[in-house]
Amino acid sequence: MIEWFNDLSPFLRIYWIVAIISTFLFLIVLISTIVGADADDVGDVDAEIDADSGAGFQFFTLKNLIAFFTIFGWSGIASIDAGNSTSTTIIISLFCGLLMMFIMAALFYYVSKLTSSGTLKIENALLSVGEVYLSVGANRSRMGKVQIKVQGSLRELEAITDHHYDLKQGNIIIVTGVTNNGVLIIEPQNRNTIENQQKTKLLC
Repeated sequence: MIEWFNDLSPFLRIYWIVAIISTFLFLIVLISTIVGADADDVGDVDAEIDADSGAGFQFFTLKNLIAFFTIFGWSGIASIDAGNSTSTTIIISLFCGLLMMFIMAALFYYVSKLTSSGTLKIENALLSVGEVYLSVGANRSRMGKVQIKVQGSLRELEAITDHHYDLKQGNIIIVTGVTNNGVLIIEPQNRNTIENQQKTKLLC
């Protein structure tokens, strides 16, 4: 093995070193991604690079760079074996590496889009029944919060009401609408009960 490596030209040795190291790292990243837990080092560095490049379509990430050098190395080796010149080999390996980076970036972008499609759609809360968590002021005078089950999970969401009385913690409510900025519009599920409670307080 050592003799084979020593017999290689310096230019080809560089490509073999890049290909072997980057392939090893690529396999680690691939396996850790499949099992759903990136290695601590990879996760930290990737997060830093992702934060610098912003959200959305991210080209320069650690995973993409590893993929670049992996394809760069192997395409360079293939080009040299095909008898291409040094300059042609460099151009081919750079092109293949960048193409792989683009494919990886596009793949993770569309996967993230599919994941985000499962996030909360506030319109799904319409006509749902819940409970007041933080008191909601009458006639939209004060925003409060309600606990309500939406898309299979219990959530705390901001809410207002057009009802003439405050809705207190523990009151059972129903969602009748949603504002443009995603705030729930609620009403007591049993209006008569709320009104009778308020009238009793006034009489006392």
